Amino acid sequence: MKTFGTISTTALFLLLGLAVPAHARQEKQEENTKPPKQEQQAKPEKQEQAKPQQQEQAKPEKQTQAKPQEQQKQVQQAKAPKQEQQAKPEKQAQAKPQQQQAKSDKQQQQKTQQQAKGQQQQQQKQQQQAKSDKQQQTASSHGGPQRTQQAMTAQRAQPQLRLSSRGSARIPDERFRSNFGREHSFRMGDPVMVGGYSRFQYGGFWFGFVDPWPADWYYTDDFYIDYVDGGYYMYNPYYPGARFAITVVI
Repeated sequence: MKTFGTISTTALFLLLGLAVPAHARQEKQEENTKPPKQEQQAKPEKQEQAKPQQQEQAKPEKQTQAKPQEQQKQVQQAKAPKQEQQAKPEKQAQAKPQQQQAKSDKQQQQKTQQQAKGQQQQQQKQQQQAKSDKQQQTASSHGGPQRTQQAMTAQRAQPQLRLSSRGSARIPDERFRSNFGREHSFRMGDPVMVGGYSRFQYGGFWFGFVDPWPADWYYTDDFYIDYVDGGYYMYNPYYPGARFAITVVI
């Protein structure tokens, strides 16, 4: 019985001896496994601390890299209007000679047209004058009026007549027979302007001109007025068959 107790005690100590090293190894293993967990927990903190630093360091670099590009872009944008402004005067300078040349050509063309028109008018005037001189010579050879050079110059200096439209006014028959017709010649004299139109007065009536004045007739010639074909006409005895229309102004 005593022997059995001794054996039990010895077995207990053996069990305890085995349990203590096992427990120690377990604690040592736990200690060995704990640092990696702490390192894993520390890593996020380090990463979180590193990220702001890296971002802060990267931002200035990006900003420093972006700034020159933006500044260069702004300089180029600023240069573009200047280049356009510089190009505009060049274009205007190139366009000015062309515009001036076109303007000069147009002025020259207008001047040529005016000169041609003036020459044409001068030729017409000369032709009318030659015709008038020829008719004057013909009239003189047939006993027509003898006109002095002074009278010719005065006639040519008279302004062009301002014509009127034909009216329907009539001269009473008694007045017409006593002052008008082939038997009653008169000298008209220079026309006058009345109400903006050329007029002359004879026999107590005012007359306006419907047709242009004949080039070879003179205001100092002898005339007579007759009523023919429903209208009044003035006749010059030195030019038989010639007449021009007038109208009675009441």
